[in-house]
Amino acid sequence: MTRMLIIGPPGAGKGTQAARICERLSVPAISTGDIFRANIKEQTELGQEAQRYTDQGNLVPDSVTNSMVRDRLAQSDVDNGFLLDGYPRTVAQVEELDKILEVNDTHLDVVLLLTADNDELVKRLLGRAQEQGRTDDTEEVIRHRLDVYDEQTAPVVEVYDRRGIVTQVDGLGDIDEVTERILATLAR
Repeated sequence: MTRMLIIGPPGAGKGTQAARICERLSVPAISTGDIFRANIKEQTELGQEAQRYTDQGNLVPDSVTNSMVRDRLAQSDVDNGFLLDGYPRTVAQVEELDKILEVNDTHLDVVLLLTADNDELVKRLLGRAQEQGRTDDTEEVIRHRLDVYDEQTAPVVEVYDRRGIVTQVDGLGDIDEVTERILATLAR
């Protein structure tokens, strides 16, 4: 049974690797973005509340995000493990996740930290922006996103590092090579 969080900077390949890891380990991926979209599409009470914020261009508050994650982690398909992607993003959310998991007498087993050189990430993201025609992803914007990630994520990683459950894997290289590095690390 594996209960994990995948975390890493924009462009490190979290989404790609999360899908591959979940397939290999037969556990569901739990992405807050997917949870938001599903709740909004289904017009749940939480989805309607989240949509009020997103329609105004605002971030969905922790209280709504926490409730959605709590509901998702109460479903039976997570009994044999799960992979969280995009949550928790703050120390307050770490504390809330601890409470959610404690109710089920469980905890995170591993925090998989994908690492990558910022200059390489900038090149990767600029290439992706060009492929997808995203003119808003300039080098300046990308570097700002990386700085914000560093500021917001460092405290979350520190909390889990103190618990001794952070494992770092280089997120750069061939997709298959990165997947194999991750699976080898998780097997230890």
